[in-house]
Amino acid sequence: MDISSFSNEDFNTKNWINNILKQIEKEKEANYTMSLVMKLQLYVQQVNNALEDTSQQVLASLPKIMRDAKNLQQEALLLKQKMTAVRAEIEKIEHDTGQSINTIEQLDSMQNKLILAKQGLHESDNWTILVNDLEEVFDSKNIETISNKILGMQNSLKLLVNVADFENRRLQLEGLKNRLEAIASPSIVQAFNSHNTEQSQIYVEIFTSMERLPQLLKYYQKCQKNVLLKKWRHQLEIEQDESTIQWIHNFYNHLLSNWHTQYRWFNQVFSGVSALQTLVDIYTDVLTSLDPSLNECIDAALKQVSDKLNFIGEVKQTTTQFRDSLLNIVDQTVQIKPNSEELLNLQKAIFSHLVVYVNKYAAYEQTNLMKHLASFNCMKDELPDTIQALGFSISSAIDVCREAKRRCREITENCGYCGLLVALRAFLLGYADFYRVALRQIDRSKRSEEDWNIFQLCLSLLQNTGEVILKLQQFEKELTNQVLDLNQKDVVQYKALLLNHSDLKEFDSLVKCVTEGTQLSLLDSVTTEFSKLCIDIHHTTYQVVFAPISVHLDIVQNAQTWSQFDGSTMHDLPDYSFAPQEYITQIGQYLMILPQHIEPFLFKENPSLACALRSVDQEYSNAPEGEGTLAQVFLEIIARGTCQHFCDKILSIFELSPAASRQLAHDISYLQNILEELGLSLSENLQQLSILLKLPTDLYQSQSSGCSARLVAAVRQMRNIKSSN
Repeated sequence: MDISSFSNEDFNTKNWINNILKQIEKEKEANYTMSLVMKLQLYVQQVNNALEDTSQQVLASLPKIMRDAKNLQQEALLLKQKMTAVRAEIEKIEHDTGQSINTIEQLDSMQNKLILAKQGLHESDNWTILVNDLEEVFDSKNIETISNKILGMQNSLKLLVNVADFENRRLQLEGLKNRLEAIASPSIVQAFNSHNTEQSQIYVEIFTSMERLPQLLKYYQKCQKNVLLKKWRHQLEIEQDESTIQWIHNFYNHLLSNWHTQYRWFNQVFSGVSALQTLVDIYTDVLTSLDPSLNECIDAALKQVSDKLNFIGEVKQTTTQFRDSLLNIVDQTVQIKPNSEELLNLQKAIFSHLVVYVNKYAAYEQTNLMKHLASFNCMKDELPDTIQALGFSISSAIDVCREAKRRCREITENCGYCGLLVALRAFLLGYADFYRVALRQIDRSKRSEEDWNIFQLCLSLLQNTGEVILKLQQFEKELTNQVLDLNQKDVVQYKALLLNHSDLKEFDSLVKCVTEGTQLSLLDSVTTEFSKLCIDIHHTTYQVVFAPISVHLDIVQNAQTWSQFDGSTMHDLPDYSFAPQEYITQIGQYLMILPQHIEPFLFKENPSLACALRSVDQEYSNAPEGEGTLAQVFLEIIARGTCQHFCDKILSIFELSPAASRQLAHDISYLQNILEELGLSLSENLQQLSILLKLPTDLYQSQSSGCSARLVAAVRQMRNIKSSN
């Protein structure tokens, strides 16, 4: 039976019994329980026996434990007594010998001072001997012997730090070091130039011992600089037939090869000095000291090439490849990864010649874009050909803009974005001038009589302008998205390399404005110009459409038009006896066929024309979406102009007979019917004029209330109706 659960702290008797009995069948429970009780009784008896045996053993061992404890107590008391005696003895010795120890310490201090004084006298005597010896050794120009003597003087000076003339001695030593450096300098230069490792190591040891290793490093840097500058000048002399790009490329290859060589040699010679920092300083100095400079070579080449942007792009690509190769070499050779700040000045020196061209990028790009603009053969002898050519040129113009955006990324790493925007604005405004020229051609071609060809050309030009606006909006989104990406790490790095202070400030301002949403339109002047174009083209279109209407309405103010009704008794006839005059029927016929000519443009989905019209007036913008809505707005504008012009002509009539007055009212009613057929309405002023013209003379005063006072007075004067006032 397993009784291990009895030792658990949370042992529960009932649970244990229930768990045991669950495993037994019902009929066997009584027998099993009896057996279980007997087993438990045996376990209890065994436990009792074990407890009794253990108790007997403990009782038997208690006397021995007591004796051991008593012995341990006695030993502790004896140890305490001995420690007290030792302490008293130590205190006695300290009291008896304290004065003697102080005397010994004073004597030791005096001995040390005497030794130092002796050494000082010896070194002072040694300094004098070394100074006298040096004058003879300098004549021999034996660098190693001289350096040993100077090292001895340097060690002597360390022990003479408290002498009165220490500063004079230090200056004397520095002067001797300078004389040694002057004697050794030709040999040092020769050793560095010839890469004589053994000799160079000797000089490193000498200058290190003299605490003048920085001066030796300056010799090395100057030697390397002179070697590389001579290589550049020699290369220009022997490679005169090569291109400037090839010169730069070859020199960069030499610099890469030289870095490999000098890095290994430097680490062999100068132990404990950073080869990376030294070579970075040398290359930075060399790249900014080239004679002639890279800018002078590039400027000379730019005068001979036609595609300046492409040439600058090649220079930038060559420079970037050199920078990447050099950084790759650094990563492979330097065991400790350098801090990016250590390489920043080197990269600035590598790209320094490009800063001026990034600054002038706007001018270069604008010149390039204007060449493309000049190649657009949009202006034709015939006006329809000009409008068609403009439509074909839209995609090409936007492609040219996208190509400029690509060039900006490749040449300036998008650091010239401000210049790009300047160039794009100039190009697109120049492109807008083509549309201005076409519009002037339309103005010269329009006539006062009906000319649907000119009308359709106006709508075609307006549609082309709307397509330009749509494509500009899409292109402007691309520009904006690219500006939002300008905060990437690469751009942040390049802007420190390629931009001067003012350009950097302008660049950061552009990015901030777009990022914070304060500047939403990068091509605002361009979109504004094309929107004005839409307004001007729409105005010309209106004039072309309205010109025949205006000619017909000019008849209204002619006195002969109404004199035929003088003395007529037609004013007594019913309204159906009147027929509209020819001028108003011609206007009605013209208005009825107007939708047919608009239909190809506005009665179907035409996003370009819709965009152009919505740029013209808020009335178009407020029009609901759907086919024909913009056409309806255009017809409303024509109808409103017709009504206004008709009203103005009526008000200029000097006199109307009763019959003529009713005829004019019937003409107005005819126009109203025409407009209703087109889904339009007559203006309020014409409606009032129609009412006033038809009012009987005797009822004029009473029934004209509610109409405009100006119109009431004008019609009264036309009809010679006397005022009751």
